[in-house]
Amino acid sequence: MRIKIIILLLIIFLTACNNDGTKDTGMALLQTTHPSPAVIERNTKENLDLVSSIEHDVEKFEELYDVAVVKGKEDILVAYKVKHLQRFHMKAIEKKINKMLEKKYPKENFIISSDYKIFLEAYELHENMKNPNFSEKKAEKKLQEIIKMKKELT
Repeated sequence: MRIKIIILLLIIFLTACNNDGTKDTGMALLQTTHPSPAVIERNTKENLDLVSSIEHDVEKFEELYDVAVVKGKEDILVAYKVKHLQRFHMKAIEKKINKMLEKKYPKENFIISSDYKIFLEAYELHENMKNPNFSEKKAEKKLQEIIKMKKELT
């Protein structure tokens, strides 16, 4: 009887640990993914150049090892992963990044996050946007959900 209960609990535990994200999302936390910058309003070269420039500027920080940039209609989400030994300086790093972006791109509204959950959500949004059936409206809604999640975390 005891063995049956242990086996049942083991099965329940293993099924509860199922990953419900996209196939690559689970590995995005462990590996460097370097997602290309994403723009929700497709076919706008000006916006693509802007987010590419932002990503390039943020990647210059040696404390970081992965950056995801997503531009919506009004906001630009910049999510990044900090190198392990730099985790003690996360507030200072975020302040430096924010200061640099606000100085270089004063007209833009930035949402900056070093939280892994936000990074994973941004990566998943980026992967979903590759699907032609994923509309701009859905993408903008998902971006706003990520921004709301970021604000709740702070």
